[in-house]
Amino acid sequence: MSQTSREIVRRALTFGRPERVPRDLWLLPWAEIHFPRELQEIRRRFPPDFASAPTVSQPSSRIVGDPYRVGRYTDEWGCTFVNIQEGAIGEVREPLLPSLEGSARFRPPYEILPSDPGRARDTVNRASAATEKFVLSDSCARPWERYQFIRGSQEALMDVASREDEAERLLRSIQDFYMRELEFWVRTDVDGVRFMDDWGAQRGLLISPASWREIFKPLYKEYCDIAHAHGKFIFMHSDGNIQEILPDLVEIGVDALNSQLFCMDLAVIAAQAKGRITFWGEIDRQHVLPSPDPGAGRRAVREVARHLYDKSGGIIAQLEFGLAANPATVSAVYDEWERIPATGTPG
Repeated sequence: MSQTSREIVRRALTFGRPERVPRDLWLLPWAEIHFPRELQEIRRRFPPDFASAPTVSQPSSRIVGDPYRVGRYTDEWGCTFVNIQEGAIGEVREPLLPSLEGSARFRPPYEILPSDPGRARDTVNRASAATEKFVLSDSCARPWERYQFIRGSQEALMDVASREDEAERLLRSIQDFYMRELEFWVRTDVDGVRFMDDWGAQRGLLISPASWREIFKPLYKEYCDIAHAHGKFIFMHSDGNIQEILPDLVEIGVDALNSQLFCMDLAVIAAQAKGRITFWGEIDRQHVLPSPDPGAGRRAVREVARHLYDKSGGIIAQLEFGLAANPATVSAVYDEWERIPATGTPG
């Protein structure tokens, strides 16, 4: 009997020999605007094995605008983003708290959490039961990025260095909100929950590994612990070169990691984590996916597979169809992943 999408993903995560490499497609509205027909064909040929749970958060009066339209957008935390390109996400130009003096009065948006948790759980559970796909929570904790949105990137880095009491209280306030949000999701029937923070620059971490381990590793362990206590898989995304902290993410129990593999040494990360964590993509979106040569996508897949593929699992064929990506190359990537189990790749 053929495995369902949910079972294929679960087997990949638990090294239980999925019948094929599971697929995940991330989309920016940019792709839907510029390549609607090509996107429809990619979805037809390579249907994703993942689904997102329905949104059950409450409307927020703080939200103004559309995050993917040119102009200004204010989110549920009150952070304002400036966007210069249709179908993409903007940047925060003016921090919400340019000074820590007002941090004691700052309140996370608890009002967006489900006002009737039981009813919201039923909504999520019905949706999960109605699909054979692997369902991820709709929410995504991001304590470091949220801290940067509130304080600004430069000030946030200085706060990490200075370790002022006000900075620690602000970060804890952010963390408490995300833990409350996660407490809702782990009590639903979703298969996995998510968190993210971009920690890498092109060649290394944004802060010292020692500071990361002291300040942020314990926060992420809280996410992993609550997820596993309720039988959920935990998924993390982080851009840039995060090679220095990959063993830490394995240690705290991250099940699947989405990272920019091509910013790192594939041989090194294979030695660090192959067989101990699932590599949730990705294929290089800086150079490979924008290439007009679909062969570049195929070669990239073979390079990842050479280092990280094992027939027992540990790989998810994920990519982001975003700015400048070539639809022919995107399609070639998924097609090549379909071929990998039959190529005799070691493992």
